[in-house]
Amino acid sequence: MRNTLNPILVLMLFVAVTSLKARAGEPAAPFSDSTKTYKVFTFDIKEEIAPPVLHKTQKAFRQARDTAADLILIHMNTYGGLLDAADSIRTIILESGIPVWVFIDNNAASAGALISIACDSIYMRPGASIGAATVVNQTGEALPDKYQSYMRAMMRSTAEAKGRDPRIAEGMVDPRIYIPGVTDSGRVITFTTSEAIKNHFCEGTAESLTGVLKTAGLKHYRMIEQQITAADRIIGFLVSPIISGILIMIIIGGLYFELQTPGVGFPLAASVIAALLYFAPLYIEGLAANWEIVIFIIGVILIAVEIFAIPGFGVTGISGIILVVVGLTLSMVDSFHFEAPGYFPFTELVKAFFIVIIAAFASLLLSFYISRKLFTTTIFGQLALASTQDRAKGFTVADTKQLDMIGKEGIAQTNLRPSGKVMLEDDVYDATAETGFIERGERIRVTKYINAQLFVRKLS
Repeated sequence: MRNTLNPILVLMLFVAVTSLKARAGEPAAPFSDSTKTYKVFTFDIKEEIAPPVLHKTQKAFRQARDTAADLILIHMNTYGGLLDAADSIRTIILESGIPVWVFIDNNAASAGALISIACDSIYMRPGASIGAATVVNQTGEALPDKYQSYMRAMMRSTAEAKGRDPRIAEGMVDPRIYIPGVTDSGRVITFTTSEAIKNHFCEGTAESLTGVLKTAGLKHYRMIEQQITAADRIIGFLVSPIISGILIMIIIGGLYFELQTPGVGFPLAASVIAALLYFAPLYIEGLAANWEIVIFIIGVILIAVEIFAIPGFGVTGISGIILVVVGLTLSMVDSFHFEAPGYFPFTELVKAFFIVIIAAFASLLLSFYISRKLFTTTIFGQLALASTQDRAKGFTVADTKQLDMIGKEGIAQTNLRPSGKVMLEDDVYDATAETGFIERGERIRVTKYINAQLFVRKLS
């Protein structure tokens, strides 16, 4: 009996030691076949974590699957970025059927640390760092604890999913966490390469992607780099905050000029093209939802109705302005994480809102300035009549027949809101309601004739 049990005990001990050794630094995926040439798909995350990076990551994982890659290797160097984009990338990595490794080339801070911890194996360049994942605003100040709580939970659950110490991951967010031998209370955890290896947050050091594969023991491999198309670069360019702000300026400015000079066409065309360039990339990126674009369109329609159909400017116009601002703002922010307790994309919403408001005001101010200066500059001055043709000198454009209509009574041929047509002595004339609006068929009286235009008032 004793001779039967001893081999079993030895086998169990061997399995336990092998498991501990694997946890101490062996790569997560078994690439033990020395005769096989493994396909390694690589792509970069070397910019701020934002929607363009999410788009790049989604495409990279699709390409990796299409090429039947055996391993995905991320080349990372980032100081962080937007939490919602980082969370989406983390989810993609955690759900990947292909092993994912990351090579930290100097920095994996904040959102970069979250993404790195989601990977199966982490390799770092000597002198690199990982950590400092506290959620901050645009000025670098830490946000309230409800945001930190959500980030702590994400870091903790991600570390647990990959067999790393969840308390250390949580300590990268919360400075109050005290871990003997790792961090003193009051400091957020940021590991150097050697510290990350010591605490099992790094599998080894390397100087390059090929160095990572050598350290991991892969002898035969073929690296496949992600191909970034011109369309991808254009989308990434258009969704940047600066370009989005410029497009908003063109949208608002085009609408303003078209309303000021209806029928010209060019301002409206520029506004429509800018709207397409604004919404199309955001829709492709998954930021702008259908209902957000519909809100914007409804807002534009309400503004047009208020200006052309309803006298004055009231609830309809104000509602239209609000919907336009809401549509433009929400389209720049990823879907809300209603399923995530305590998280609301407040920072992203505020940033998007200020981009929209600042761009709108800048556009209106610039439009006012251009409308005043366009025909008074030396370039365009000849397009406008600069001299005054004084009536006292014999100049007149008045039709004596229309002048004779002053004081005459007639009927509104169409609705006057405020402009329309009136019937006077069996002839139809263009006219403008002096006050309010006049319904078709109502009796009117001509009050004056100014600038080739009859002005009429409704008879009581």
